[in-house]
Amino acid sequence: KMLISYVDNLPTGDEKGLFYALDLGGTNFCVLRVQLGGKEKRVIKQEFDEVSIPPHLMTGTSEGLFDFIAEALAKFVATEGEGFHPAPGRLRELGFTFSFPVWQTSIASGTLIKWTKGFSIEDAVEQDVVAELTKSVEKIGLDMRVTALVNDTIGTLAGGRYHNPDVIAAVILGTGTNA
Repeated sequence: KMLISYVDNLPTGDEKGLFYALDLGGTNFCVLRVQLGGKEKRVIKQEFDEVSIPPHLMTGTSEGLFDFIAEALAKFVATEGEGFHPAPGRLRELGFTFSFPVWQTSIASGTLIKWTKGFSIEDAVEQDVVAELTKSVEKIGLDMRVTALVNDTIGTLAGGRYHNPDVIAAVILGTGTNA
């Protein structure tokens, strides 16, 4: 089976600015912020935090899980230090790595096909996971928007390509396998 990712280009190394990432793919999720400086400076600064998901949220409701994630994002954003602020009037941009089967309909939307890896949140199946996260982010007033939804393989490919323009493929061998 192959599910389209809607990623139609990869990093060039010219990227500049503040970017956030959320990687949800198991019993923990990771939030990351990075200041990119283009080809000359590359990764100027980066910080991350890993958060454990309480087991009851893995089988509860979509709102419960995504509210928990949004709160963790807000706590992480609140620790922004010097040089980690977005340009005035600009929302923080979030890349969302969601490592579960998703039928994507655009670069920033996708419908959950089914849960794996111990998750079983019935009301999230057949829902747009970006819309669910966005509702929770807006509920707490966090100035952030998802600009890209990818799986872990595409995230690995993009990260590898940022550092080496010859990278053309990525493979994940973990709880799940993907290429």
